[in-house]
Amino acid sequence: MGDKANTHPGAAGRAPTADRPSDVRNVVLVGHSGSGKTTLVEALALTAGAVNRAGRVEDGGTLSDYDEIEHRQQRSVQLSLVPVEWGGCKINILDTPGYADFVGELRAGLRAADAALFVVSAAQEADAVAGATRMVWEECAAVGMPRAIVVTHLDTARTDFAELTAVCGRIFGGDDPDAVLPLYLPVHGPEAPDGHTHTTGLVGLLSERIFDYSTGTRQENPPDEAQRPLIAEARARLIEGIIAESEDESLMDRYLGGEQIDVKTLVDDLEKAVARGTFHPVLAAAPAADGGKQGLGTVELLELITGGFPTPLERPAPAGRALQGCGEASGDQFQEFHGAEALLPAVTTPDGTPRPPLTCDPDGPLVAEVVKTASDPYVGRISLVRVFSGTLRPDETVHVSGHGLTDRGHEDHDIDERVGALTSPFGKQQRSLGHCIAGDLACVGKLGHAETGDTISAKDDPLLMEPWPMPDPLLPLAIEAHSKADEDKLSQGLARLVAEDPTMRLEQNPDTHQVVLWCLGEAHREVALERLRNRYGVQVDAVPHKVALRETFGGPSAGRGRHVKQSGGHGQYAICEIDVEPLPAGSGIEFVDKVVGGAVPRQFIPSVEKGVRAQAARGVAAGYPLVDVRITLRDGKAHSVDSSDAAFQTAGALALREAAAEASIQLLEPVAEVQVLVPDEYVGPVMSDLSGRRGRVVGTEQAGPGRTVVRAEVPEIEIGRYAVDLRSVSHGTGRFDRAYARHEAMPPHLSDRIREKAEKGS
Repeated sequence: MGDKANTHPGAAGRAPTADRPSDVRNVVLVGHSGSGKTTLVEALALTAGAVNRAGRVEDGGTLSDYDEIEHRQQRSVQLSLVPVEWGGCKINILDTPGYADFVGELRAGLRAADAALFVVSAAQEADAVAGATRMVWEECAAVGMPRAIVVTHLDTARTDFAELTAVCGRIFGGDDPDAVLPLYLPVHGPEAPDGHTHTTGLVGLLSERIFDYSTGTRQENPPDEAQRPLIAEARARLIEGIIAESEDESLMDRYLGGEQIDVKTLVDDLEKAVARGTFHPVLAAAPAADGGKQGLGTVELLELITGGFPTPLERPAPAGRALQGCGEASGDQFQEFHGAEALLPAVTTPDGTPRPPLTCDPDGPLVAEVVKTASDPYVGRISLVRVFSGTLRPDETVHVSGHGLTDRGHEDHDIDERVGALTSPFGKQQRSLGHCIAGDLACVGKLGHAETGDTISAKDDPLLMEPWPMPDPLLPLAIEAHSKADEDKLSQGLARLVAEDPTMRLEQNPDTHQVVLWCLGEAHREVALERLRNRYGVQVDAVPHKVALRETFGGPSAGRGRHVKQSGGHGQYAICEIDVEPLPAGSGIEFVDKVVGGAVPRQFIPSVEKGVRAQAARGVAAGYPLVDVRITLRDGKAHSVDSSDAAFQTAGALALREAAAEASIQLLEPVAEVQVLVPDEYVGPVMSDLSGRRGRVVGTEQAGPGRTVVRAEVPEIEIGRYAVDLRSVSHGTGRFDRAYARHEAMPPHLSDRIREKAEKGS
């Protein structure tokens, strides 16, 4: 691995195919935004022969043909698949966004892959490496996913490969930094006039050979004498690291006894350790220089993928996960990063009956999963699927089951659908496939009901896979249709938007009557708005998000409602007198009839109650619903001719308003129970920030090595942007969950401000 010449590059212009799961490799690229993942994908495609030097394939497609939003924002916002061929294997490269707002796309990539490449930029500070990727690394470790590290941007002014490798060992190696070691060291060319030296090649530590990329094509040479001492020290540490992971317990004794272990044995043990996920090699890579056909380190990286990463046969299907969170009230967001252990795959029938674990058998029962959903203006919905068992073929009828996200606007469904064409993506191009075997990925057209996370199975044997965990969207975006024409299209556009993105939650708030899209962050929000406008043709306006406030009486009061009108014919006559007193929180509205002597006729008492409750729902001070009061009807007057149901409803409402005018009205705000999971070093800043939001910290507890959960109660009006602000306070390492606790009185100065706004608005 890494020191062998490739003799089977891919051919440009055709879709790579695989007929055996052993010939497939699925690898996901993970890394901070700006680390160079997409550039690395393009360099690998060039080396593998999938594109020419201009980045094009024979049918005219290019790897830069991405989503229009990505062109405008100059960053990846969605998962993309680039299949290439190398060494007789089909490699499905899954490129994920590095920005935290699009972690749902990252999770989909992790679900579809069997191994992960963590891309680290030499131009980034060590803190950025740790904060951006450590939690994803731990999540991969929890399910035993093999991982390797690729260092990019080697020729930046701050580059120090040895120092960065040591940082990766500390961050990713944990208690065993020797499990994270380089397989190659960079070779630098002569110093340039500006004082910089450029990386021209790599030295293979196992083979002790120099791989020179300075001409744009990899050339193999022996090292010179000046390089040998540097090679020897790094090589000795690498060999010790490999032997420590070897299943041959005698190997260490032989090595310590002075025996020279042959390279083939070391490579074999290295490949096994990488596939098991116990050893994590560090490599370096860079795009080809102008006119070059092979980027630095790309051959070595492709050899690692084909030789060291597991085949789908060696990796179990996605497992059900026994998750232990941070306490009894901890949410899924914490559980995603702690206490996960791989179990047998959770595969059931749609009614929940357990089924035997899946095997990666092309002749087995069909089970595939939709890992991404996209819409094309010309061909409609396209589903990217990973086949875990069986073989998927075009034009066959399959069963689509999904998927347990009804709280986010995704309806559960069990339906038969006909598969359209199977294709392999390349930028915006779709190239036809004849079939897709177990272990492989493909795009499926014309599945009109399938959404991300759904299971595709045989029509006569429906199955359902347990969905992977999704982060909870906690940044609200309230929207309104821009015009009547947009209002007619809004519902359909929103349905298509959430079908593509399961990390987005659609809410029709019954208290504020707002349409709210819950997003993961500001970038996620902007992409949602742009897709509504440009992809679905719906113009919407973002409006301030309203928090569901309440009103209540601060003390007892009384009111008299008099509704007397005479306009010819039957008039309107109704008088009622009420007492109002506050009740404990959660009591709602209680209506009591204490009328004596028939002052208010029996048939009109329900009318008074109806009028009182209608006014309470509209509010009595700032337009928010009135709660937690007892309203007692104690007296009134009626007219034998002019009294009516409508008149007493109006009188009841007037009486409540008069009682409110004479009383102190309190505004109640919702308070959330917030749990924040952060590394220990950020506990202080987080607690200080929560206190500044009128929060009450109620406790902290350890949640694994170096992690703390901070529990607090915070007014919801103060945490509308907390999803964004926590990311800043914790350098991208914090996660939080929230749950409604109760309503409680708002401070007078804030409630006065809200009442003033309400009066101006009226």
